[in-house]
Amino acid sequence: MINPFILATVKVLETMAFIQSKAGKVYLKKDSIARGDISGVIGITGEQNGTISVTFKKKCILKIVSNMLGEKIETINRDVQDAVGELTNMISGQARVGLEEMGKIFHAAIPTVITGENHTIISISSGPKFAIPFTTEDGDFTIEVCFD
Repeated sequence: MINPFILATVKVLETMAFIQSKAGKVYLKKDSIARGDISGVIGITGEQNGTISVTFKKKCILKIVSNMLGEKIETINRDVQDAVGELTNMISGQARVGLEEMGKIFHAAIPTVITGENHTIISISSGPKFAIPFTTEDGDFTIEVCFD
C-alpha cells in the first residue's frame, strides 16, 4: 500500500512544481517528531482509518512553492502554508486513486498545516507509521503513512 503514495508524490511534484524527486528506503518510524520545518497532515477513512503527512525541509518547500507561483519565495509565509495544504491534498488524492485500483476505497478530510522546527505529528491511528524519505536537488522531504 506504500507504492501509490510514492507514485503520487513523484507525479504531483513533477506536474505542479517541475521538481524531480526520488524516494529513498521506506522505514518504520518510532516517534512523532517531524523531519522538517512544515507539514501537511490529512486524515483518511474508509477501508482503514489513518493519517498521511508530508513534511518538507525549508529549502525544499521554498523551491517548490517558488516554482509553483513563478516567483522567488524566501520565507515560510501564508502562500507556502496554503501550498503545503494543497500539495498534501493532491498527493492524497492521487494515492487514493492508486489504492482504489487495488480495490481499496478511502476518503480524505481537509488537510491541516503545521510549522516549526521539531514539531510533532500525531496520527489518528495506532497502527505502524511508515516513513518514505524523498530527495530533490533543493532539499529533502518525507511522507508518513499510518493506518490501523
